Amino acid sequence: MLSNLERFKKDLESLIETGDELETSIYAECHPEQFEAAVKDKLGEEAEGFIEDLPPFATSYQSWYSEAKALIAQLLPDRLADFIRLYETPKSRKDITYASYRIEDYLIGLQVKGWVDPRAAIPRFKQQLAILKAVRARFESSLFDISQLVMADLFDSELATASELAKKKFLRAAGVVAGVILEKHLAQVCKNHSVKMLKRSPTISDLNDRLKAENVVDIPQWRSIQHLSDIRNLCAHNRQTEPKKEQVSDLIAGVEKTIKTLF
Repeated sequence: MLSNLERFKKDLESLIETGDELETSIYAECHPEQFEAAVKDKLGEEAEGFIEDLPPFATSYQSWYSEAKALIAQLLPDRLADFIRLYETPKSRKDITYASYRIEDYLIGLQVKGWVDPRAAIPRFKQQLAILKAVRARFESSLFDISQLVMADLFDSELATASELAKKKFLRAAGVVAGVILEKHLAQVCKNHSVKMLKRSPTISDLNDRLKAENVVDIPQWRSIQHLSDIRNLCAHNRQTEPKKEQVSDLIAGVEKTIKTLF
């Protein structure tokens, strides 16, 4: 079974390989004549097959972007905002210029004749790919802090324990274990975003409220985590009402989703 560190490395290399193909693809789409001539000069008879096998940028980019963004959020969070900015159109944009053109514009074929055309997306994507490749350097650097990856492995193991307890009908114990995982993870998320706590020993609700106050989580995420907290409290404190199997299953599934999507 792959550890989280090995899994991240494998996913990263796959994303970089796809990114290199997409870089070639977007260049081919924006400079078709020059690209075809260069490929024919280099590959000869094999050029036609090479060009046909290139992935369409518009249809392949979205899945690449989503996966790359999640990986960068986990391993290089200080560059996440830059990565997103290169894709999303600025909300405050008044005019479409070369400086304000984004990859999102390219995907819908937006251009302003005489001012900016889709080729402006090429350097944006190159920068995104460079940010992703910078993650590789973190793996190779002795300064790379793998504590979060080790913690993720531990959480996976503890969640498996919670699931096993639930199967054996030790519902309260399963809920408590899942709750501890959620509390630890939210504490790490607060640390990642420099969210200061107002209490020395914050609960899940305290952590969740602070993350909402600092706009790290939105209202739906906050409500989802609060629901998980309520189930956890039922398992740990409410001795008059027994937790149901469905509630504990929801708690375990919710914690697993949270630790995989909130960083």
